[in-house]
Amino acid sequence: MSKDAVVTIRDVARESGYSVSTVSIVLNNAPLARYIPTETKERIETTAKRLGYRPNPLARYLRSRRTNAVGVMVFDLTDPFCTPILRGIENSLYQASYLPVLADAHNEPHRFERYLEMLLDRRVEGLVVIANWLSVDINLLADLKRRRIPTVIVGREIEFDSICNVFVDNEAGARTMLEHLHRLGHRHIAFIRGPKTLLSRAQRWKGIRQFAQSVNLKINTRLVVEMPETRDPNLSFEAGEKLTENLLRHGRAFTALLAYDDMAALGAMRALLRRGVRVPEQCSIAGFDDVAQAALSVPSLTTIRQPMEAMGAIGVGLVLDWVAASNQKRESPIVSKKVAAELVVRESTHALK
Repeated sequence: MSKDAVVTIRDVARESGYSVSTVSIVLNNAPLARYIPTETKERIETTAKRLGYRPNPLARYLRSRRTNAVGVMVFDLTDPFCTPILRGIENSLYQASYLPVLADAHNEPHRFERYLEMLLDRRVEGLVVIANWLSVDINLLADLKRRRIPTVIVGREIEFDSICNVFVDNEAGARTMLEHLHRLGHRHIAFIRGPKTLLSRAQRWKGIRQFAQSVNLKINTRLVVEMPETRDPNLSFEAGEKLTENLLRHGRAFTALLAYDDMAALGAMRALLRRGVRVPEQCSIAGFDDVAQAALSVPSLTTIRQPMEAMGAIGVGLVLDWVAASNQKRESPIVSKKVAAELVVRESTHALK
């Protein structure tokens, strides 16, 4: 056998001294393998390893109709929100012996559609989508149930009932953060709201209004600003910085600022520090998400933590349950999993003096 030749089951059979059928049963872990003596299996496996035998994935797929691969679609891989979710997805797929096939849509609709078709052409058994931004029409995924592709969306609540999804309790999270600022004595609070098209923006604002009404806290509309629509989630920092500069330029006084997400909060912090406003002594700042940068800033950022790694793991669990149900020819229920948010108090918030 030449050095570059592909090692086949026949090669392993010839070297080990067993029949092709016996070697095939052992190496493919077929049901009949349990009737083959341990010594025989060990000899075959040792020979296969010595020769460098690797199973043919195409042959395995044709035989079992299984690829043990799950597509992982990300809207924008540069968004710091994605990294911990991806870690949870990858670790869970690894533990289940599934291969993640990653595609980054760059927030481009045509790229999203093309990658989606490419993943399906490669016969992934399921699809996990990290829906971290807004420019791609997520309704393109609604058709996947008809095509019998187990699909789970992580990071964003969706408004159709044909796909499982995992998302944080945005209302409760925002309510908890405003309660924290109120408890510290803040009454003049600025708000940076998210882009209008995001459902999470409406949910967080609802939680804020609910708490404000419960304690008769007046929300000054002159202190409420909105992030612009954009395809780039990384522009949150720039938006937070510019919006805060505008508030300061117009002389609008506030003792605390609550931003839609951490990156906008960090941008706001830069604007305040540049103007000589001490954080948190003169102005407290809070965000939402708990991305890695939140703990690294100076001062470190008080925020609402989304359990992103756990959300990724939950998403994989849902998609693999759906895959198992499909393999057993039974229906799998559509599950919407809302996870709790957690207040993380760091250095950027302080009691009003």
